[in-house]
Amino acid sequence: VQLQASGGGLVQPGGSLRLSCRVSGITVDKYVVGWFRRAPGKEREGVSCISSSGRTHYEGSVEDRFTISRDNAKNSVYLEMNGLKFEDTAVYYCATDPAMFGINDCQAMMGLFTSWGQGTQVTVSS
Repeated sequence: VQLQASGGGLVQPGGSLRLSCRVSGITVDKYVVGWFRRAPGKEREGVSCISSSGRTHYEGSVEDRFTISRDNAKNSVYLEMNGLKFEDTAVYYCATDPAMFGINDCQAMMGLFTSWGQGTQVTVSS
């Protein structure tokens, strides 16, 4: 399984970015895919995930601002980020796991991903 995250950049507070995660080796409509981030000096934390059924989960700090989606034809998962804040600055990673086939509750899987992309930097600064 390989994942390639892209779309990061420098944005002002209140701005928007759309991250992309191109996946190979599994089909995104059959497996759980998640987004995580690691801010400077902090532990990696979960951001959002999407289940095989399309059910989504968001961590509290990003709920109502971020939207996860997928394009089955492109085998890609996206993270639309709006209303960005300074504290959203981090390296963002997408992840999946070959064992997460047909899982409907991705929230329960957030600590179990084993396949990771290389990360894309998001910097929120004025």
